[in-house]
Amino acid sequence: MPLKKWEALPPQMRTPQVRAYYDVLAGKRAALWWKRAFDVTFSLLGLVLLSPLMLAVALAVALDSPGGVFYRQVRVTAYGKEFRIHKFRTMVARADQMGAQVTVGEDSRITITGRLLRGCRLDELPQLLDVLAGDMTFVGTRPEVPAYVARYTPEMWATLLLPAGITSEASIRYKDEAKLLAQSGNVDRDYETIILPAKMRYNLRSLRQFSPGGELATLMRTAAAVLGREYPDTLSSGEPV
Repeated sequence: MPLKKWEALPPQMRTPQVRAYYDVLAGKRAALWWKRAFDVTFSLLGLVLLSPLMLAVALAVALDSPGGVFYRQVRVTAYGKEFRIHKFRTMVARADQMGAQVTVGEDSRITITGRLLRGCRLDELPQLLDVLAGDMTFVGTRPEVPAYVARYTPEMWATLLLPAGITSEASIRYKDEAKLLAQSGNVDRDYETIILPAKMRYNLRSLRQFSPGGELATLMRTAAAVLGREYPDTLSSGEPV
């Protein structure tokens, strides 16, 4: 996973705010190559071992409602590159044309099978294809839609120095963000002004503290969170970044 030369970054990323994070990662190039080797090895292994489960999930999605098995929304990954993410479809067809870009509470657009998949994050399994392709990584900032990325602060652009991730510390701490937004009068606005900045504090801290050991710890916490363990939001309560 080579880090691009500073001069090759998109103009919106060549800023003093991003440079601070770039310099941290530039000093850890060996760890970045380890990260990519880990991604390739375990995405391949996961696709092979989990193929029977993925086939069963695909069948359940197809039988539940019309609209195809996968949801291929455009998201943004490293250096601002757009790609179409692979997820098992958990909502009715054309759900993104029927409401907010994020999902809240008991969203009526979610299918019966989709609600089950979201509860244990099985809808994320196809993202192993995106990891193998290099568009995503196991641990990294969750990929946002272009509309939200366009409104990033200069510092937030630093999260695009690495590929988007399947999981992250922010994902763990805000795994119930749909419930947090359930009472919102304007979901897109509140996500952009409240939830996203809070999650970005974790994403930016993870960049500054990047290490293979730290990423393995995040993967273990993710597994624990899926099994029901709660990890409180400590940064917004005053913990130093």
